[in-house]
Amino acid sequence: MPKSSKEQIIEDEKKIITELQKNSKSSIDNIAKNCGCSRQKVWRIIKRLEENKTIWGYRAVIDDEMTGVKRYQILIKKKPAPMSKKIIEMFIDKKINERLEKFNVKFECSFYTQGYYDWSICLTAPSIVVLKKFIELLNSEFGDFISDIQVLEVVFPLLKGGFDNPNTEDIKDFF
Repeated sequence: MPKSSKEQIIEDEKKIITELQKNSKSSIDNIAKNCGCSRQKVWRIIKRLEENKTIWGYRAVIDDEMTGVKRYQILIKKKPAPMSKKIIEMFIDKKINERLEKFNVKFECSFYTQGYYDWSICLTAPSIVVLKKFIELLNSEFGDFISDIQVLEVVFPLLKGGFDNPNTEDIKDFF
């Protein structure tokens, strides 16, 4: 059997990634059927994508209301001064995550961005009171490097983790 061309491999990877994004719990047999590939080929491609870190992990999309947490987005504008190597290492080593446990705050995603704000963090916390305590920690640890912090509370998620909210009709209550 001849080897697949580079273009075909890339195309197969895209199909498999799309299927995994639709439902990462889907069986390899089901993914293979939907992609028109053999089960073995799908398994090999998924393993390769995991090994080369194209796929970082798998996650369930949770209804925050059912778990008793609130979702927030924090936008951070840093001062023009360069950050110290110690602070940069803190971000890389995720040392800040150890302090989050004390607040029951969980990072969902964190992005270094281009635009007015330099950092965008999506997280969950039990309440705005707890989140404000976390913001105080950020200011005490990184205040010399931060010029502005904005906090947004997610009122209603229409789309989360690539999935439509199954309770979309409930947004009418907010208007």
